[in-house]
Amino acid sequence: MSKTTSSARQLYQQVASALEEAIVARRYKPGHRPPAARGLAEASGVSRPTVREAMLALETRGFVEARHGSGIYVRETPDPAAPRELDIGAFELTEARLLFEGEAAALAATTISDEQLAGLEASLAEMAHENEGEYKGEQADRRFHVGIAEATRNSAIVSVVENLWDLRYRSPLCRHMLKRAREVGVKPRVDEHRLLLDALTARDPQAARKAMRDHLERVIEAILAATELEEVERVRGEVAARRTEYARRLAV
Repeated sequence: MSKTTSSARQLYQQVASALEEAIVARRYKPGHRPPAARGLAEASGVSRPTVREAMLALETRGFVEARHGSGIYVRETPDPAAPRELDIGAFELTEARLLFEGEAAALAATTISDEQLAGLEASLAEMAHENEGEYKGEQADRRFHVGIAEATRNSAIVSVVENLWDLRYRSPLCRHMLKRAREVGVKPRVDEHRLLLDALTARDPQAARKAMRDHLERVIEAILAATELEEVERVRGEVAARRTEYARRLAV
């Protein structure tokens, strides 16, 4: 995850600002597609997640719009009601969670009580229930992770983990990215949380740290895949169009 550490916020804002200036200057015309994420990442020397955050920031600010099955296009006029201050993005936030919660899980494995393990088991069951049907929230997921922090018996750790979760809802950009992920079916993964609970039950710090880090790395991958969906659908559409054209030409 190159360049998605503490400088990632500044990086995504720099990329977004450069693209916004190009749109305002009409170097990217309304109704046209902005540069592809991969090309932008290579040209800017940043990671794909950083470029995705920048592009989603522009969408949140109303400079571009996502068209289902086609991709992202420059808007005719920016949305005047769109928020200007976007704060933290989901990639940066999840990476911070990976660093903090990985170590919290390792510590919790040495201090967790049977009662706290039972509480995590209940949260896991509720998480599975929340995932059934239309996804409406992630409260059980939050309780599970905060419960691990509480098991460390360190109030500072609990405060950090709770704050990281609360940032998911306070940041307009983060909310937008997570909403996009939910729209394509990304939900809390019960099986990954089960592996984490098993490691805690075994009082194995190394296994708990690894399970937490593996889980949050997959969260980052899932958000990246969800926010690249438009690009995938655009490519599929172009391939289908070429096949249709080849079939028409061969039929002549």
